[in-house]
Amino acid sequence: MKARETALRLKRFELDEKARKVGDLEHMIREFETIASDLDRQIQAEEDRTGVKDARHFAYSTFAKSAALRRDNLRASIAELRLKLEAAQQDFDEAKQQLERVGTEQPREITRRRRHERPAGLALR
Repeated sequence: MKARETALRLKRFELDEKARKVGDLEHMIREFETIASDLDRQIQAEEDRTGVKDARHFAYSTFAKSAALRRDNLRASIAELRLKLEAAQQDFDEAKQQLERVGTEQPREITRRRRHERPAGLALR
């Protein structure tokens, strides 16, 4: 029974870690989106203040140019984070399924599966 409890505890720990990673990625995406929208407002305010809205115009604000570049970089980071979030969500779902499997297995099945999963170089004790 001790092996089963250990396996369950390990799977719960893995599930918690993967859930934490998903949460962190979601939080980062929200933060980046907030910052990007703030930059949009700042760019709009600067364009309204200067009266020049064309970024190719020679009199376009350098602040607006740099804010737009930063906003674009944030949006690229958001796209990358969304890909990572998708992968992390899949890992979380797999870990959840593994925990459910370990929770429903009988102790003999766990021992049998461990024997088959053991690398060839390791001897049984």
